Amino acid sequence: MKSIHFTNPHRRKHFDFFNGMNHPHFNITANVDITQLLPYLKSNELPTSSSIVYLIAKAANDIPEFRWRIRDGEVVEHQSVQPSFTVPTEETDVFSFCTVAYTADARIFIENAQKQIAAMGTNPSFEDEEHRDDYLFLSAFPWVSFTGMQHAMHYHPCDSIPRISWGKFFEQDGKIWMPLSVQVHHAVVDGIHVGRYFQLMEQMAALPRNFLGAI
Repeated sequence: MKSIHFTNPHRRKHFDFFNGMNHPHFNITANVDITQLLPYLKSNELPTSSSIVYLIAKAANDIPEFRWRIRDGEVVEHQSVQPSFTVPTEETDVFSFCTVAYTADARIFIENAQKQIAAMGTNPSFEDEEHRDDYLFLSAFPWVSFTGMQHAMHYHPCDSIPRISWGKFFEQDGKIWMPLSVQVHHAVVDGIHVGRYFQLMEQMAALPRNFLGAI
């Protein structure tokens, strides 16, 4: 982890401007073309949810601003951020959090995710480790091909952890699409960074072998 110091006066003004707001977050929702991704997952016998979590986490880890967090009015950058995502449980009809340490190796990550998902099914958790902010908060909403999303969160003290959700796949114009919602703190992540995020997701979904390998 390292401290980020804004040496450019305009970048510092940008940070201060949005960091002083009561509601400093913005959310972009768009559809990602997964036409090539789904048959690739099927032919390689890869689990859909864990593979999507990996791609979502990889895109975030590849963009430094998605690893920035606000602490006491200043910014730190984590070396990596860990996906904490929602999974169903056998205990009740509400979800459990499931946190898996991020690794760039898709095979290792997906294997670890499958084990952790199974464990959460019978031993659910609703707590993240106190004082940690090196998370990505992810959630699946497989019932609806949503066109927008708003997440519950604390605004005071500041919460700068990105929230990323994906929805029900749907077919349109001969392609398969996945709704993807990205909610971020505007003081650390700007529109250009979210744009890069969607571009990365589109690239990985179009060429899954280059990022997931033949596992």
